[in-house]
Amino acid sequence: MQRSRTRIENHVRAILDAAHRLVETKGDAFTTQELAKEAGVALQTFYRYFSSKDELLLAVIGDGLDDACRRWSVTAETLAGPLERLRFFVTSPLAGLDREPRRHSLAQFIVSTHWQLHRVFPTELAQAEQPLVDLLEKEIRAGVAAGLLTSTDTAEDAWFVTELVRSVYHHCAYTAGDTSDLQEQLWQFCLKALGGTAR
Repeated sequence: MQRSRTRIENHVRAILDAAHRLVETKGDAFTTQELAKEAGVALQTFYRYFSSKDELLLAVIGDGLDDACRRWSVTAETLAGPLERLRFFVTSPLAGLDREPRRHSLAQFIVSTHWQLHRVFPTELAQAEQPLVDLLEKEIRAGVAAGLLTSTDTAEDAWFVTELVRSVYHHCAYTAGDTSDLQEQLWQFCLKALGGTAR
């Protein structure tokens, strides 16, 4: 049974890794046949784990955000307090978009795919985006406990901040230029909305 579980995990990981590579070069304009070839699996194997290409794209977005949140969490451990960590989580999705073509391609893929998936998998897409909401809520709660923020509903506020961050991220995906000023404006807006003050 353990061998079977490992084989399944390896197949799914190979498919997701192949999808990430194809997204970087083609966005979502690849076929399931191209994906199976890139992953080194049979087409039947792909359909054993994913019922459609849309389901795969949902998994790619969820996998990418989950990986990003893990990396951000590790970096945030070096930051001094809840506001510093919260600022980092709010601005990190935008950081580097103007300097890394790979991230820009991924951002455009996410924007072009997001609403299509929202129509088909609204609940699943919300679950895929939950890791960022959780990171934000943890630091908002810590900020309230430290007397630095005045949020009265940390879960709802974390969701609203996530929606705002995603909207700005969508805007930046198709615009060129340095996002540093926009990151700071976004942070100041969120800080004030949560009852904090600029320092």
